Amino acid sequence: MTLHRKGLVLDFGGVLTTPLLPAALAFERRAGLAEGTLLTGLYLNPEGIRRTEELERGTIGQPEWNEAAGRLLGLDPDNLMGRIFADLRPEHTLIAAAAAARRAGVKVGILSNSVGLTPWNLYDGYDIDERYDAVVLSELHGTRKPEPKMFELVLDRLGLPAEECVFVDDTAQYLPPAAELGFATVHAEDPARTVAALEDALGIALSADEPSGRP
Repeated sequence: MTLHRKGLVLDFGGVLTTPLLPAALAFERRAGLAEGTLLTGLYLNPEGIRRTEELERGTIGQPEWNEAAGRLLGLDPDNLMGRIFADLRPEHTLIAAAAAARRAGVKVGILSNSVGLTPWNLYDGYDIDERYDAVVLSELHGTRKPEPKMFELVLDRLGLPAEECVFVDDTAQYLPPAAELGFATVHAEDPARTVAALEDALGIALSADEPSGRP
């Protein structure tokens, strides 16, 4: 007999938004940068990695990150984070699936390694406090995925054990630590495939053109 989970935990950027990489590549083109400059300068460079982790933990703010990243990339730091991800848009397929899960009685939470809330707020316009049962943003708690404390925080707010939840993230390296805690995991690479995997894990239909339950 298949165990259907009662909770759904979603990453935000790249799951409830369109993918991050195309937005970053579009920024590189606008800024006249060679393709891969952001990856090399921010996510392979030790200082870039350190500064991003500090931002996610809330030990520095977005303005400090903008200054450091601007220096590493040779760019104007003014609202740099917002400029890099200006092309992000809501991923309506997953947002609708999350809403359908809640209507069916599934508890739905957000677990996000945040990128600062000012001057640019990634979460603006998504009504996350109203549309989800729990919201855990890393910078507000001094931790970050994949540390167990992050997962424990969202489980506590949902009132569920990991064994009863599904965790969805577009970053593959965060999935094994979640699985070790007991989560079922889904790698968000394509919205339609992600929804199909969630329907199997939760035992309910989440697509708009399907009935609300499964036999």
